[in-house]
Amino acid sequence: MSMIYIDASDMVLGRLSSFVAKELLKGEQVHIVNAEKAVVIGNPSSTMAEYREKRARGDPYHGPFFPRSPERVVKRTIRGMLPYRTARGKEALKRLRVFISIPPELKGVQFAQVEDAKNKREQKFVTLQRLAELS
Repeated sequence: MSMIYIDASDMVLGRLSSFVAKELLKGEQVHIVNAEKAVVIGNPSSTMAEYREKRARGDPYHGPFFPRSPERVVKRTIRGMLPYRTARGKEALKRLRVFISIPPELKGVQFAQVEDAKNKREQKFVTLQRLAELS
């Protein structure tokens, strides 16, 4: 089992999540840093309205619960791409670590970039940091 370190800066959330989910199912251990800098493609106002609706849905005691912090949004998105109710999926999810910014223990590590997940748009996207602040 090897370790993969990924910098989520300017990466499209869905594309990054699908890559990470595949690696986790292969048995790799994945650490993602700068989760707040990942982006969600689309019209920012409709994206924020959609996330606001997800958070407001349900009962605060019984759920469904939707995370507010960027690192938990990334982890929840990856969880949605895993069979997390099976033993195989639970083990895969345990191999995932997501961080806001770069923690001190990972300061000198070389981070990988997922080329397929890079944001190529100049506009019409919103970062997870902005989603967490405004919604």
